[in-house]
Amino acid sequence: MTKCYVLDTNVLLHSPNSLFAFNEHLVILPEVVIEELDKFKKESSERGANSRQVSRIIDKLRLEGNLLEGVRLNDFGGSLRLESNHMNTEMPPHWAMEKGDNRILQVCKGLMESGFQTILVTRDTNMRVKATILNIPAEDFRNDKVASIDEQYTGRQVVYTTSSVINAFHGDDANHLDPEKLSAYDENAGVLAPAAFVTNQFLLIKSTDNDRHTALGRFDGEKVVHLRYRSRNPFGVTPRNVGQIFLQECLMMSAIEAPLVIIKGPAGTAKTFYSLAVGLHNLMECRPREYHHLLICRPHCMLDEGLGFLPGSETEKLEPYMRSIKDNLFTLMSGSALHDEKEVAQVEDTVNMLFEKRVIQSEALAYQRGRSLQKYWVIFDEMQNSTPRQAKAVLTRSGYGTKTILLGDPAQIDNPLLDSQSNGLSYASEKMMGSKLCFQVTMFSDECERSPLAAEAAIRL
Repeated sequence: MTKCYVLDTNVLLHSPNSLFAFNEHLVILPEVVIEELDKFKKESSERGANSRQVSRIIDKLRLEGNLLEGVRLNDFGGSLRLESNHMNTEMPPHWAMEKGDNRILQVCKGLMESGFQTILVTRDTNMRVKATILNIPAEDFRNDKVASIDEQYTGRQVVYTTSSVINAFHGDDANHLDPEKLSAYDENAGVLAPAAFVTNQFLLIKSTDNDRHTALGRFDGEKVVHLRYRSRNPFGVTPRNVGQIFLQECLMMSAIEAPLVIIKGPAGTAKTFYSLAVGLHNLMECRPREYHHLLICRPHCMLDEGLGFLPGSETEKLEPYMRSIKDNLFTLMSGSALHDEKEVAQVEDTVNMLFEKRVIQSEALAYQRGRSLQKYWVIFDEMQNSTPRQAKAVLTRSGYGTKTILLGDPAQIDNPLLDSQSNGLSYASEKMMGSKLCFQVTMFSDECERSPLAAEAAIRL
């Protein structure tokens, strides 16, 4: 049975192509949605760009028929219709009808009273609550949502085998391990079962007869291979746990072998710290240099946000967003404990010099669109605050010889329009899962190394 999906403005502003996501069903746009889109079209932001794109799509559809009667959207029989009726549909008397949200709800109620199976699609939780008051079915736009945070791909897995297999894997002559010899714990059945692997997945291999007998490896798509960089100390940094060993492995790989690295996890697990350490190692300690630039971007200056009216140059405007980066650099440069103010000042001067000499470059994410980055070490930090469209925009900037690193914690999102399932970091992680060009590691709460308090807070909060 054909359904009527009434789209809220925020769905279109989030995903302009959402009009085409409903297959054979009827998509309804109340006329107030067009008016609300018009308010945003002059913005020099992603929201403004999306508003203009939606307007162009609707204008193109207008040329194919009468929007008030319905215009075909796809080969499945779906259509789009503008709705300007149901003005007299009764609503709660205390609801202000000049509000766009209430007018959209009035259209939904009028369609239902006319016999249509109507569903409101909105990303606004309060709008869905108000729909419930009127007994209107309401849903979030799920087309670009991924699995819940507990079910998202982590890039790592615990598997089991016998001690003899582990010994053979550790042997001098062994360069790989047959994945068919490994098992995984089936939580539902409570038993070991054949393990399923994803290309580039890291493995913690445990013995079934000795809890302390373990090995680390990586599934390359065909077999389990050894980690090549676990004994390295890039820029003097030593991995302190299994997660950091996996993290170091994929960061140390060349841009040809591992052009994309996605690292998720709670605060204090050294995501940014390690990415900077390996980047500086490649830029300052390795000859010949594989990378010519080290670039850092954060979506606090998002593709859909300008730099505001802060005085100064682009670098000066970005200064507040680089403080966490400078904190990590200070720790990297200080080495052993500092004993006096002079030593502290010297390290601070060194950190500032890295930015002044453009050894490390910081730029607004807004200015990455249209670029082609060649031989860059690029860190996109706090990417949980980006949208899927922004994540796609930055990933498609990577040119030959560039290593792109996405960092963030899907559980700590500041963008009010995103959640753990709809943010750009999680979206990129799930969509790139299994790609030979993408390596992923999710750090766990018990791998926090910032401080005992940070570790405790990451677990308890």
